Amino acid sequence: MRVFLLLLVGMAVEIGTLIAVGESVGVLATVGLLILGGVVGSMLLRREGARTMASFSEALRTRRAPHQEVADGVLIAAAGALVILPGFVSDVAALFLLFPPTRRLVSRRIARRSEERAATAVLNHQYGRPRTAGGVVVDGAVVEGVVVDVDPEPRPSGRPELA
Repeated sequence: MRVFLLLLVGMAVEIGTLIAVGESVGVLATVGLLILGGVVGSMLLRREGARTMASFSEALRTRRAPHQEVADGVLIAAAGALVILPGFVSDVAALFLLFPPTRRLVSRRIARRSEERAATAVLNHQYGRPRTAGGVVVDGAVVEGVVVDVDPEPRPSGRPELA
């Protein structure tokens, strides 16, 4: 549902931007700017893709794990999809993903978030809860700062029962 809402809002912003630019500079100039954005974006896409592929090959040649190169490849592919979409906001987002410094910021944030999710999934599995559940809840009841009735075995239902 969130993705659908995000796509709907994104489409409304793109259409609003196209209308505003079209009214201010004219329809022909707007179409020209869209074409120019697509051409420049595809040239940058080709250049960054070739650089990423070369660094991926170098990482494999030196027997280093190519984590950053794979993340760069995924973000460059996302930028390619954004370049294909007609609109100024999607082109700006694509350029944001195509420049290496901003791409590194995005990939670090994605990596940090995925590490947090993986740690939560492992802990949830350890305590018998579904992997996609929220944070870990340890069974027991706290009375005035003292834990009473601690269950050493996790319950398969994942729901704590208080004493």
